[in-house]
Amino acid sequence: MVDWVARAAALTLPPGVFINGEYRETGAVRDVLTPRDGSTLGSVAWAGVTDTDAAVAAARRAFDRGPWPRLHPRERGEVLQRFADLVDAHREELALLVSLEMGKPVRVAYEIELRALIRTLRYYGELADKEHGEITPTVEGELSLVTREPAGVVAAVVPWNFPLTLAGWKIAPALAAGCTVVVKTAEQSPLSMQRVASLGVEAGLPPGVLNVLSGDGPVVGRALGEHPDVDILTFTGSTNVGRHFLRYSADSNLKRVYLELGGKSPNIILRDAPDLDAAADTAAWAIFFNSGEMCTAGSRLIVHRDVAARVIDRVVATAASWAPGDPLDPATRMGPIVDERSLQRILGQLGSGLAAGGTLRTGGSRVARPGPYLEPTVVTGLAADHPLVREELFAPVLSVLVVDSEDEAVHVAGDTPYGLAAAVWTSDLGTAHRVSRRLRAGTVWVNCYEEGDLSVPFGGVKLSGFGRDKSRHALAEYSDLKTTWISYA
Repeated sequence: MVDWVARAAALTLPPGVFINGEYRETGAVRDVLTPRDGSTLGSVAWAGVTDTDAAVAAARRAFDRGPWPRLHPRERGEVLQRFADLVDAHREELALLVSLEMGKPVRVAYEIELRALIRTLRYYGELADKEHGEITPTVEGELSLVTREPAGVVAAVVPWNFPLTLAGWKIAPALAAGCTVVVKTAEQSPLSMQRVASLGVEAGLPPGVLNVLSGDGPVVGRALGEHPDVDILTFTGSTNVGRHFLRYSADSNLKRVYLELGGKSPNIILRDAPDLDAAADTAAWAIFFNSGEMCTAGSRLIVHRDVAARVIDRVVATAASWAPGDPLDPATRMGPIVDERSLQRILGQLGSGLAAGGTLRTGGSRVARPGPYLEPTVVTGLAADHPLVREELFAPVLSVLVVDSEDEAVHVAGDTPYGLAAAVWTSDLGTAHRVSRRLRAGTVWVNCYEEGDLSVPFGGVKLSGFGRDKSRHALAEYSDLKTTWISYA
């Protein structure tokens, strides 16, 4: 068994931003705090506008004059396969970096976060040479070719809640398509992706193909959004920041922008759910996993009145097994909130909901230990239009709404500006189809939650954004269609 605490004490942090195939120092440094106990892990180089320009210039050179876009797609796929092997070989180190920087339980980081990155690199490595062009019908003496060509320099701005999973969903298809990439990490998670980039070079990525910047969003993120040499920007994060990137694109070179934004996903349990206990246990998992810091978290439980008491009681009882603890303890299921500022915001919004008539069924308090830990929380009795019910909280806080019919459940589920994901629990196949069609969401789960595969796309509608991660559809987003018309008569 790994002694994670001992490994953490001996851990060496990545020394700085990663540009053109090497770590570099910058003009500024930033202390990295761990939510595990609020202590300082160390200092890392912190990027500014000059560093952003250097990273984009490296990516531009690698795209315009380097070998990567011109390699046979099979060769790019082979590099991605080696990349996956190296990530797998350094799985413990990377899991520890993820756990320390953002508080994810190290067992979850190892088993889920790193597994996702490895599988993503392998999937697109295998897919790289499977996308073909077209020959369209013409008359004698003419030939038309439709080809997919690498789109250029991609800026990927990624969040802290799944710093490697979500980065992998963006960099792997972009690299497979022949693009070069600049990743901007979240301020709270500047470590793990820098280490991954160095493994990419070891796997055979030419210098400048994959660059990683850690810096402030209003500085580095904006510089990437406005940069004339960035061809595509892909972002996962808040809706408000997504609006900024659209403005940056409009004010610069009209770069393509793909957004995966917030969510307030409804989890509907109807009275004919096939297994109420399983549905309730999954509802607890859907909000407490990753401390509720998921854009797809099932943060709104919508349950039919006939089964509400049983379901709510089961969720409340299950919450005890999600008591937060040390993320370096392999037995811990739920770690801390990412930082103190986020915890204070959550407590303020929770207090507002309770003042408005919400009933606290369990949790709601800060845990008495160093670090920003919050008890798993269940709130009932709030109106469907209360901000605690409608707005994304990014916390292990479940709002429960009781309904009297399928129609009411669908209406309440849709009464949100978001449309990322949803779920419905029913034994009736007709109900499953009907409700799934009526729910406006990028993903709808039936009798399960958060299930999926790399072969299916992920993304949202409404204020949850547009564009898709995962699947062949993501690969298409990083390429341009070119028509070549040949007259040979």
